[in-house]
Amino acid sequence: MPETIRDSALDKTRQPSVLIVDDEPQVRDLLQMGFSYEGFQVFLATNGPDATQVAQEQQPDVVILDLMLPGYDGLEVTRRLRRSRDLPIIMLTARDEIDDRVTGLDAGADDYLTKPFAFRELMARTRAVLRRRGNNIADILTFQGITLNRGTHQVTFHDQPIDFTPREFDLLEFFLMNPRQALSRDMIMSRVWGYDYMGDDNIVEVYIRHLREKLHDTPPRLLQTVRGVGYTLRG
Repeated sequence: MPETIRDSALDKTRQPSVLIVDDEPQVRDLLQMGFSYEGFQVFLATNGPDATQVAQEQQPDVVILDLMLPGYDGLEVTRRLRRSRDLPIIMLTARDEIDDRVTGLDAGADDYLTKPFAFRELMARTRAVLRRRGNNIADILTFQGITLNRGTHQVTFHDQPIDFTPREFDLLEFFLMNPRQALSRDMIMSRVWGYDYMGDDNIVEVYIRHLREKLHDTPPRLLQTVRGVGYTLRG
């Protein structure tokens, strides 16, 4: 039986969906967590036959597809999916040979990313692929007077523009993708700074303070501290 997992981080009327196909548990788990945080409904498959079946049954908006798979490889999955639907596909591979990239794109993939990769880059490529297909899913996030535009990297608060550094923007974006949810410090570190960050241990607290200052959120009403857990965006 194919392995499928659904998540509901956003309202169903807005929620995009992704099929992640990879036989490496660590990669699969990382992508599942990342896309779930980004508000995607997530489906999983670990081999070629299951990937084809899940794609047909669930009709995801986009497929993140590893090249090397059991059953049959990502190239064959791409060919089979292309026979029935023009589905956006981003191919992943551990190989960085030009011939491999060309073969993947010729088979019908929309984009190609070599492992190891930064999740932020994969997410940016995913949004770009969807945008090219006319699907501007979740480009604009709003909450309690905050409006964040991913396309223009602009933020307004009660219609007043606010300048944010790229890292502040990423942090605010993460909160807006997960309103009213308690986000742990480790979760924030992993999503915004990356798993291999080796800098200041207090960096999250510093940037939370920056956001509060720029949103005039003192004492905190929007970005609240959850004792023993982390932080949450509430109103």
